[in-house]
Amino acid sequence: MSANTSRQPTGDSDLSSGPGQAAPSADGTPEAAEGTTKVIDGSGRPTHRFWSSRRIPAALAALLSAAAVGFLLYDVAAVRAGRNAMRWRRRLAEELATRPLDDVWMIVGAAVAMALGLWLFLLAVTPGLRRLLPMRRPTGIPGTEDVRAGLDRRAAALVLRDRAMRVPGVQSAQVDVGRRKAKARARAHFRDLEEVRGDLDAELGEAVTSLGLARQPTLAVRVRRPKKG
Repeated sequence: MSANTSRQPTGDSDLSSGPGQAAPSADGTPEAAEGTTKVIDGSGRPTHRFWSSRRIPAALAALLSAAAVGFLLYDVAAVRAGRNAMRWRRRLAEELATRPLDDVWMIVGAAVAMALGLWLFLLAVTPGLRRLLPMRRPTGIPGTEDVRAGLDRRAAALVLRDRAMRVPGVQSAQVDVGRRKAKARARAHFRDLEEVRGDLDAELGEAVTSLGLARQPTLAVRVRRPKKG
């Protein structure tokens, strides 16, 4: 998610910094390494990402499965009762028995079934809700042991953008916040670019810490001059 704002243009040049680690957490606990979906918050308990309920995919899968199974069971029960099998089932059985495995329709059908199965598997094993960043759990407050809070990535980007605009010399700023990295791009219309970048590093590092995230994203700052109009 990203947020951006601006003031006005002049000159051109550019200065970028490599990724720098945001300041340590407010409670002094070290942050977990990148690439994990679980970190230890200030209370010593693991903090996981929020899981999406995925009601629409689950409802569609359940309805389609129920309809297909119900239709098949009805036909099987009809055959057991002495009636002829439905035409579609006889045709399907005939096609499956006579078509070779290298037939194009057999390959297409298998590929579609595999893709659907893989999609459902990924939905089952991945958390989803990528827009929500888990926050540290409160400590030392009775009754908050099971409290979980999350911060929307766009809201985090807006907070960091507003803090970037406080730095003298910054004409415009754009911030993208991901689960592992926060990228800030700013245009400075006066002051030395190195000085502006240093102030942005300090300001945004403090702002990232103040967000109270369970895993602080790595901060990368880029500063340049606005393009000449």
